Amino acid sequence: MELLNVFGEPHDSSPILVHALASFMDAGSAGRMALNTLVEASEAPVIAEFDIDLLFDYRSRRPRATFLTDHYGEIDMPRLLIKEVTDAQGQQFLVLQGPEPDFGWLAMRDAIVQIVHRWNIELVVGLQGIPFPCPHTRPVHITAHGTDESLLAGRRPWVGDIEIPGSLSGLVEIALGKQDRRCIGLVAHVPHYLTNVEHPASAVRLLEELSSITGLAVPLDELRARAQTTNEEITRHFTDDEDNAQVVSTLEQQYDEQFATREDDGSEHPVDVPSADEIAAQVEQFLADLDK
Repeated sequence: MELLNVFGEPHDSSPILVHALASFMDAGSAGRMALNTLVEASEAPVIAEFDIDLLFDYRSRRPRATFLTDHYGEIDMPRLLIKEVTDAQGQQFLVLQGPEPDFGWLAMRDAIVQIVHRWNIELVVGLQGIPFPCPHTRPVHITAHGTDESLLAGRRPWVGDIEIPGSLSGLVEIALGKQDRRCIGLVAHVPHYLTNVEHPASAVRLLEELSSITGLAVPLDELRARAQTTNEEITRHFTDDEDNAQVVSTLEQQYDEQFATREDDGSEHPVDVPSADEIAAQVEQFLADLDK
C-alpha cells in the first residue's frame, strides 16, 4: 500500500507549503483555525492524500458518527490531504491539512521531504498555538523557529533550551534543515487559561505573520470580527469573577513589564517580572501535564 497517493501536480507557481498538523499542542485551536481560513477562501482542490489507515488510531480518537433513529447515517472519517489553494491575488500555494498521525511518523516525514523536492517547494511554514502565561487583553505574541536564519533575524526568543513533547512537525523541520531547505514554524502565545477553547485572535496573528513572510493575500476580516467578539465575551466572563479578574490583572502587569524590559536598555524595573527561565519552567510544566 502506498502511504501517499498523488492525484495531480501543482502549478509551477506553488512554492510554499503551509501546515498545521492538529495535535494536543495546538492551544486555542490557533493553527487549525488559521489553516481552515486559508482553505475556505478558495476551491482548494485535493492533489494528494495520505492513507489514513496506515497512520491513525481509530480507537484512541474515535471518529464522530451520526445515528439516525434506527440506523447509522455517516461516520466522519479523518483525512490527511494536500490541497492547492489560491489567494486573493491569484498566487497558488499548498496546504497540508488533517490530524497529526498516531503511527508512521518517520515514514510520513520522509514522504513530506520527498514532495518538497519533487514539487520544488521553496518554503515550508508551520502554524500552531502554545499555552503561555499571558492575558487575552494584550496583543498575541508570535515566536518563530526554523532552519533559515534570515527568516528568524530580528526575532528574540522568549525561552531558552527546554524539553517539550515531540511532534511530527518537529521531525519534518529537522529533516528539511539537514537538507538546507527553508522551513519556519510560527507559534502563537495563547493565554494558558484558554488552551482548550478556540481563540480566534491567535489565529489572526498567525495569518498576519504568514502574510508578512510570504506575501500571500490572506482574508482576515471575518476572523478579526470573530476574534473581537470572542475577546469581549471572555472579558465579560472574567469581569464577573473577582478572583479571575485578579489573575488577568496580574498577567497584564507581567506582560507589560516583560515587554518594557525587552525594549529597555537594561535598567531595572520595580515589578517582579518573571525571568525567561521562570516562564520556560511554567510552559514546560504545563506541557508535561498535558503529556501525562
